[in-house]
Amino acid sequence: MCAVIGIVGFEPVNQAIFDALTVLQHRGQDAAGMATCEADGRLHLHKANGLVRDVFRTRHMRRLQGNIGIGHVRYPTAGGSAEAEAQPFYVNSPYGIALAHNGTLTNATALKESLFKDDLRHINTRSDSEILLNVLAHELQKNKKHHPSPTDIFEAVHAVHKRCRGAYACVVMIAGLGVLAFRDPYGVRPLIYGKRETAQGTEYMVASESVALTSQNFKIISDVAPGQSLWIELDGSLHIDSSNQAKGYSPCLFEFVYLARPDSLIDKMSVYKTRLNIGRHLADHILKEWPDYDIDVVIPVPETSRSSAIPLAQRLNVKFREGFVKNRYIGRTFIMPGQKIRKKSVRQKLNALDLEFEGRTVLLVDDSIVRGTTSREIIQMARDAGAKKVYFASASPPIRYPNIYGIDMPVSEELVAYGRTAEEVAAFIGADKLFYLPLEQLIASAREGNPSIEHFEASVFDGQYVTGDESAYLKEVGMARADSVKS
Repeated sequence: MCAVIGIVGFEPVNQAIFDALTVLQHRGQDAAGMATCEADGRLHLHKANGLVRDVFRTRHMRRLQGNIGIGHVRYPTAGGSAEAEAQPFYVNSPYGIALAHNGTLTNATALKESLFKDDLRHINTRSDSEILLNVLAHELQKNKKHHPSPTDIFEAVHAVHKRCRGAYACVVMIAGLGVLAFRDPYGVRPLIYGKRETAQGTEYMVASESVALTSQNFKIISDVAPGQSLWIELDGSLHIDSSNQAKGYSPCLFEFVYLARPDSLIDKMSVYKTRLNIGRHLADHILKEWPDYDIDVVIPVPETSRSSAIPLAQRLNVKFREGFVKNRYIGRTFIMPGQKIRKKSVRQKLNALDLEFEGRTVLLVDDSIVRGTTSREIIQMARDAGAKKVYFASASPPIRYPNIYGIDMPVSEELVAYGRTAEEVAAFIGADKLFYLPLEQLIASAREGNPSIEHFEASVFDGQYVTGDESAYLKEVGMARADSVKS
């Protein structure tokens, strides 16, 4: 779960990329980077570990000259947190290419070996994004043209689709030529583009979420379709690959549960409306399972679950209250590297309001339960604040399986719902009762916004992986990404 940005404009793009990356900071707190290019082909790159506001100082921004550029914020999954693995990555041959990638390649090890043995390319980091860049660079080099046509570029991306497996949404800057964007054939990770009319002509922007576009006054055109590519030249000419490279539309369902901002649209589905629908469905599920409930108040765990908790409280006809105050200067605990850091940050991030808990039977609503330790800390905070009983509702189904498409859930044994019933999970986290949203109701909540989506990537809930190569990947790298290894 990272964020990518690409802009082709007629004025310097460094500030717009900085602002858009800041809007998408929720998708990655580990590192940030930006690459820009001037008209004469000179490429400028700056990246480092840290938040966007800390990585880019005035001295860096002054050097990032050019009217085209790409940006990235990183949340580490494959690879690690080393500064050398911050993105964008760059290779100087052919042309000079910089790439930013959101997702995970599931055949990265085999690709790395073939790149070395067959393509004579060296990979210097553990990042699969560097592998993806070199695969693309090799395919572009086959043309042996100083100025590739849009067809040449699209054919290179088609070759990438044939060689690379997994999830990837990418923006690529080719020095002196333009910006390329493409999405994997299943459309797992989101990618959207828009335009902005200026006196000089039409400017284009590609980003992981629509809110990045609208925050910079770009009008949304469309999502990049599964397997589709866009090529935007320096003069603003937009070329769209019309060939059908899709293998099925399978957007990631967890984007709507937790990853994306509520004010974003993903594949024409409103994240905010989906979360409202989740709240209503969750309330209906509670009423069906427990019609004689004794809940006094519904309290969300800030921030993601608030949109679901409000309609849930309304349908249950109980009070909605804000019982936790959030420290906005602490990052998202789910995307912090390592369980010890996540656990420590919960108490720093949230503080309970005693007057909302004391003597009450409360229903806490959170977006999901992953490892369970964060939920246990929050429930204990509610009890310490005087709650009489603490019930817990998850706005997603039980998370029982690893994710291999760019979310840091690598080992089943670290997932609290793996091998446990809801009652056993409730005992583990210390809840008096626990309710999970059924998967079919989560799918219905999202699909209401776009009925044409027939299938969602929901492997963390159902263990079904769209690329079908999960066994080899998990056996190879799952343990390398476990919290025990990170610590």
